[in-house]
Amino acid sequence: MRQALQKEVLRGVYDRSAGRYDRLHALLTLASDRRGREIIVEKAVSTGDRVLDSGAGTGSTALAAAVRAGDSGRVVLFDLSDEMLDVARTKAAQAGLADRLSFRAGDMTALPFEDDSFDAVLSTYSLCPLYDPARGALEMLRVVRPGGKIGIAHSVDPQNALVRWLGGRIEAAAWHFPSISLGCRSVTVLPTLEEAGGRVLFSGRIGVPTWPFLVFVVEKPKT
Repeated sequence: MRQALQKEVLRGVYDRSAGRYDRLHALLTLASDRRGREIIVEKAVSTGDRVLDSGAGTGSTALAAAVRAGDSGRVVLFDLSDEMLDVARTKAAQAGLADRLSFRAGDMTALPFEDDSFDAVLSTYSLCPLYDPARGALEMLRVVRPGGKIGIAHSVDPQNALVRWLGGRIEAAAWHFPSISLGCRSVTVLPTLEEAGGRVLFSGRIGVPTWPFLVFVVEKPKT
C-alpha cells in the first residue's frame, strides 16, 4: 500500500481543494462516487437515526443521510479540513437541512465521541487518504451502538492483474500532484472490522476498472 500523506499535508491539500472537490472527484471517478454514497445511505441509515459521517468532506453523503433519517434524525459531519466543512455548511443551508446537521473538525483516528453514540457511522472515500485507515475504521466501530451499522466506500485494487498494473502506473503519476490525487490510494479495512466482530451485511464493487471502489456495510455485534 502506498505511503499516505502526513496529516498536516493532507489537511492542506483538502483545504485548498474544497471549492472544487465535488467536481474533481466526480470527474476522476466518472460519477461512480455518487453511486457509492447512494448505496451506503440506503443500506446503513434508517428513519430517526443519529448518524456520524466520519470524514464528511463537503457533505454530499451527510446531506443524503439527513434526508433519509428524516426530521427526527440528526447527522454529525466530522472532517479534518475546516474548508471542506465550510462548503458542507453552505450546501446544507441551500438544501434547507442545516437544522438536522452539526459540524465538528478533527482527526478520524481519534473520534471525540463516546462509545456507542450513533445508530450509523459512515465513511465515503475518506479512509483512502487516511494515514491509518484501520485505526479510523476501528474508531467508527467504537462509536456506533451495538446492532448499529457502519457504511464504508473506499478505493481498492483492481482484481484483474493487467488493469491493476495500469491503474498503478496512473496512480504513480498522479501521486506527484496531490491537488489531483488528493492523497487517495487503495486501502483494506474490512478484515480489520471482521476481526473485531463486525458482521458483513453487504459488500460489492463499483466504479471504473482502473479506479474501483469497495462498498460495504457492517453491523456491530449486539453483545
